[in-house]
Amino acid sequence: MLSYNNTDGVMSLLNQIGKTKGFFAGVALTATAFFFIHGKTSDPYFEISKNLDIYANLFKELNTYYVDPIEPGKLVKVGVDAMLDDLDPYTNYITESDIEEYEFMTTGKYGGIGASMRRKGDDIYIGDVYENSPAQKAGLHPGDLVESIDNQGVKGKSIEDLSLLLKGSPGTQINMMVKDAFTHNSSKRLVTRGEIEISSVPYYNLIGTQNNIAYVRLTQFTQGCGKQVRDAFDSLQRAQPGLKGMVLDLRNNPGGLLDEAVAICNIFVDKGQLVVSTKGKIADMDKEYKTPGSVWNKDIPLTVLVNHSSASASEIVAGTMQDLDRGVIIGERSYGKGLVQVTRPLGYNARLKLTIARYYTPSGRCIQALDYAHRNADGSVGFMPDSLKKAYKTKLGRTVLSGGGVEPDIHIKDEPMSLIAVTLYTKNYIFDYATDYARQHPTIPVASKFSLTDAEFDQFAKWLENKDYSYKTETEEGLDSLQRMAMREKYYDDTKDQFEALRSKLSHDKKQDLLKHKEQVKEMLENEIASRYYYVRGRIAQGLQYDKELDKALSLLQQPADYQKTLKPGR
Repeated sequence: MLSYNNTDGVMSLLNQIGKTKGFFAGVALTATAFFFIHGKTSDPYFEISKNLDIYANLFKELNTYYVDPIEPGKLVKVGVDAMLDDLDPYTNYITESDIEEYEFMTTGKYGGIGASMRRKGDDIYIGDVYENSPAQKAGLHPGDLVESIDNQGVKGKSIEDLSLLLKGSPGTQINMMVKDAFTHNSSKRLVTRGEIEISSVPYYNLIGTQNNIAYVRLTQFTQGCGKQVRDAFDSLQRAQPGLKGMVLDLRNNPGGLLDEAVAICNIFVDKGQLVVSTKGKIADMDKEYKTPGSVWNKDIPLTVLVNHSSASASEIVAGTMQDLDRGVIIGERSYGKGLVQVTRPLGYNARLKLTIARYYTPSGRCIQALDYAHRNADGSVGFMPDSLKKAYKTKLGRTVLSGGGVEPDIHIKDEPMSLIAVTLYTKNYIFDYATDYARQHPTIPVASKFSLTDAEFDQFAKWLENKDYSYKTETEEGLDSLQRMAMREKYYDDTKDQFEALRSKLSHDKKQDLLKHKEQVKEMLENEIASRYYYVRGRIAQGLQYDKELDKALSLLQQPADYQKTLKPGR
């Protein structure tokens, strides 16, 4: 018997009716059924039924009378996306064509060749090649020019279009015509697609002057990443039984699966410890998540690295370690995403990903920074003001605040990228020179020891001499804006000489800028070169040479008294 309160059951029945009668009939029946079941106009579902009727009728009229043919799927997607724009950015309509990309975000797996594409003008080049991937086995490497895929020219295609051509079922084959970056010869490459799994733990190693600190980088919270992190620490402890400290690097980690955040916390705290609780509109769905298994090690000092791009599940781990005084958080304030999403099936392989709750760390705080429920008059979303943030206490009595991400125990500001560094990267000069360097150097030292000499950097500067890497500073852009205003308001002719004099004084010397920001540009160049020989793990290992946050973590872990002092109240 159908229960009036069983909304899921009603929707299931109506979905079946909709499948047999067509889209418009399904929508209309859904609206009618809601009205019939609830039986009175004062019921809140009446507004839903009424507006669904209007929507169905509008769609029929458009389809019948609009001057040009319409695409129902595309039109619905635009309408639904516009509706969801009034909510938070994490509530999304996932179409059947988007499912594969969504599943990749949660599993880290997809069918393809294991290489990224890079666009320069209308030309398409191989970007990163993943270690042991089909692309690597087929002899592809970064800098190769892609001329065609399965006899289709790729010049001018978008990266999204290329992704559709390259992805496919493992075992299927594609023919690629590529121009080799080293020999400049064009040839066909037959590439057999495989199941590509992007590891959530791309790098771990023993670090420190005595190699007694365990470092693990976690890039996303996908299925099984908790075991990967635990296995990494296991491996490092077997290699160095006398570990003096641990570093869990969560920088630039956007989050992922909540259960995996709990599993990672379980590496450092005992079984049965509350990690996170969720609270939403439906009380029956509120839940507490506790560590389910035995702890890996609860005594070895721990530091957790975060930055402003550490979000969601990353903040659960960092916030829990902070609330329990289990580890010291180092870096920048985290992103501030304290919202929980689930997916709901919509039929026809479509899904709705929606926010159902807020999460709270063991101290009781919610770290959500933006208040989507109370938008400003112009529709924008503001940060929670400091005056509304609430104070909570950690296990040892330290004060922590809600509403604004996880504030690190030791704050280290990240150095912003210079304009010249950004320009060299976006114009592909860093990428191109790394290709030239790899062509001329068959081998380099291990990534963690690799660096360019001053003479090699001078060669790069010389290579740049005939390249266009001009850019405008913010001051120059401001002057351009002021000049446009002066021209519009008819003041420019009278002030033209002053504008030109000021522009001359503000003009920058590219060579001087390159020298001024030499270390930053050099680091980017070394990092790109290291990746050509040692892939993603090489990129990470090489970058740790210049890592201020990691240096602070090592310093703290090598001074037990300072580590303990950091965790005490009132420090």
